[in-house]
Amino acid sequence: MDAQLLAFTGVAAGMVAMPGADFAVVVRNALASRSSGVACAVGVAGGLLVHTALAVAGLAAVLVAVPVLFRTLQIAGGIYILYLGCRALHSVIRPAPALPESEEKATDGIGRCLRQGFLTNVLNPKAPVLFLSLLPQFVPHGAPVLPRTLLLASIVVALALVWFPAVALLVDRLGHWLRRPRTARTVEGVTGTALAGLGVILVAGSASH
Repeated sequence: MDAQLLAFTGVAAGMVAMPGADFAVVVRNALASRSSGVACAVGVAGGLLVHTALAVAGLAAVLVAVPVLFRTLQIAGGIYILYLGCRALHSVIRPAPALPESEEKATDGIGRCLRQGFLTNVLNPKAPVLFLSLLPQFVPHGAPVLPRTLLLASIVVALALVWFPAVALLVDRLGHWLRRPRTARTVEGVTGTALAGLGVILVAGSASH
């Protein structure tokens, strides 16, 4: 691996691991069950795959260049993340009756968790800008652009497929402690507040432009 790829991998790893809405929604789902957390993590990686594909195809440039499209994505993403945060806070205020573990897993649909992770990431309006500004910096002068950007995009998705499932599995390993009623409500409240706050920031940011 050349020096530029090593540098990019380090930068991309920091970018993927940076706490945000993705991290919060994976933790929240992993508290329900291991399979829910991993499904959500895979959904997040799927959203990253969409963003990297758009950047490689050059469509991200169009999105950034047309303010109304960017603002629409920003509003949609903010509303969705705010919705997730409000749902989490609602479950803290009015917790659902405890269910047996098997029943809880059955009601916590894997498809829903996968979709939640995917939408949380794919509706992130800052991702196209980030990828569009980051990927070209690591394409050597004179090198074929498409193969190189495809390789860089693959590294980002691979890192996400390692990091987010690892977070879900770690939360599951700590599940005995994290699922205690008081602790679970605290974590749910913190993640709900973080998601709601991020949603408000995104919606307010779009309204100010």
